[in-house]
Amino acid sequence: MEITRGNTETMLSRRTVLAGSAAAAVAATVGATSPAEASSSGLDRAALQAALDRIGATGATAALARVDSPSGSWRGASGVAELGRPAKPPVGGQFRVGSITKTFVATVILQLAAEKRLRLDDTLQRWLPGAIPNGARITIRQLLQHTSGVFDYTEVLFATLDDVLRARYRTFRPEELVALAAARPPVFEPGTSWSYSNTNYVLLGLIIQKITKHAYARAVGNRILRPLRLHGTEVPGTDATIDGPHAHGYEPIEQDGEIVPLDFTDLNPSMAYAAGEIVSTTADLNRFYRALLGGRLLRPAQLTEMLGNPAGEIGYGLGIFQQPLPGGPTLWGHTGGIFGYLTYSFSTADAKTQLTVSINPWIGDFGPALTDLALLAFGVTASTARTLAPVVPFPMPGVRFPAS
Repeated sequence: MEITRGNTETMLSRRTVLAGSAAAAVAATVGATSPAEASSSGLDRAALQAALDRIGATGATAALARVDSPSGSWRGASGVAELGRPAKPPVGGQFRVGSITKTFVATVILQLAAEKRLRLDDTLQRWLPGAIPNGARITIRQLLQHTSGVFDYTEVLFATLDDVLRARYRTFRPEELVALAAARPPVFEPGTSWSYSNTNYVLLGLIIQKITKHAYARAVGNRILRPLRLHGTEVPGTDATIDGPHAHGYEPIEQDGEIVPLDFTDLNPSMAYAAGEIVSTTADLNRFYRALLGGRLLRPAQLTEMLGNPAGEIGYGLGIFQQPLPGGPTLWGHTGGIFGYLTYSFSTADAKTQLTVSINPWIGDFGPALTDLALLAFGVTASTARTLAPVVPFPMPGVRFPAS
């Protein structure tokens, strides 16, 4: 985020480089400094840590990562927990996961479908009458898959720099967020195209509340967090702080002609609600995706629905998307971006191997280092990757700072 009134064009171009490095993290071809080939007897922990250190050195104030696989587990930390202090970030620390929240919400919706408390082809109008003007033509499935055409409220809420500052500590009701989108025309007719919209998942959170008679956070807690013992994961509501040990998140601002960091760790997560408010850890996210893809959270029919018929340019299922690796498996998971934090969490389809990376981005290009880390985690050697087409980039949808 660039909170400045001066030289905005220059700052935004620098921030665009940062955003691009995140979005293209796995799209870059393997760089000159390539990872050591994975040992057949287990994970190459030294190479994984070296790749993580390069993320910190080339474009982040802090980075955390964890790999869980049949070859063992590894976790690492790099950078500093807080600028101006020497302490490293806590290796098991918490962070804001942003849009990875959507996979949790989609899981609850599909559980309710299995219980016949809703149908994926139910209309939005049935559950939330009048919430969106054309709600009678929008289905729950379309909300889950971003084929609803509903306008993304964040484009209004964070339209200007002043808007972001006003919103940072404000408490929003989800109905307020929906109203911002309802006041704008649809992006397209429902079911005719694909466009990522955070409003879809705000609406799904409200549908969960309507059906269960409780806030969606309780459903996530009862149905996912407690059964899986995800003790480091929280649905914070209006709590602006991260309660556990954590690295600080920063955004670049201009002061007196220089770029300086603004600590953006604290914010009121009601601005994201069911589209992106969750706080978690690398261990918890790996465990979540392992349980989800391993069939512990959804019945076979619902898991098939979640992964089947992916849509759009990123291959989006229902709250989850696919990510191919060159010379390796096609992964499933999600990315998340919210002010000060970027998160990548993916698993093999057979639920055997997971990688989660949390990055507190700064100006730079950590893309090649993140590429190396992902290839190492999923057992793809640099030499193999070089002979194949580049990976489709990990998309980074989420709450973004305004471009002007």
